[in-house]
Amino acid sequence: MNPFRIWFGTGFEHILDMSGYDHILFVILLALAFPLQHWAKLLILITAFTLGHSLSLAGSVLWNWTIAQKIVEPCIALSILTTAVYQLIKRETAEKKGDLFLYSLTLCFGLLHGLGFSYLLRSLLGQEESVFLPLVYFNLGIEAGQLLIVGLLLGISVFLKSVIHISYKPFKYTLVCSIGLVALKISIERLLPLL
Repeated sequence: MNPFRIWFGTGFEHILDMSGYDHILFVILLALAFPLQHWAKLLILITAFTLGHSLSLAGSVLWNWTIAQKIVEPCIALSILTTAVYQLIKRETAEKKGDLFLYSLTLCFGLLHGLGFSYLLRSLLGQEESVFLPLVYFNLGIEAGQLLIVGLLLGISVFLKSVIHISYKPFKYTLVCSIGLVALKISIERLLPLL
């Protein structure tokens, strides 16, 4: 079997697995952060998330960075809720300071989400002699899945605007509010067992 195909496919399937819908919701929120005409800002934002979770995946696999899953999962839910709230209250300006804050926040949340992915990856790696290439391939699969989500969302946005004549803002805020409510629900569900 081709190691690239196995690990890339595992990462790709993992990000698109509906049982891990919380990661899909977060990627959708990132894709909604900027309209299509600000594609460079969107690219920086997705790259910040990628960098964050790539670092924590590498740290987890190579240096055994861990945080208990019962802590990581509620924090991931809260990161989604925080991102949704931030998108609802941030001003729609080209303010560089606000963009820098969003990039930094996304990088930190990427670190957190990577720790959520790491438990699966470490269990799959098992007794692999070299973990470097499987780690790279798995991460590339995750990135391909994320890009697919972003591409689909941008395609839907363009379709709604050009064919059905629904502007970007109502589409964005409807989706952000919906994701925020789901994130609130899963935050409560994941926090209650800690009390």
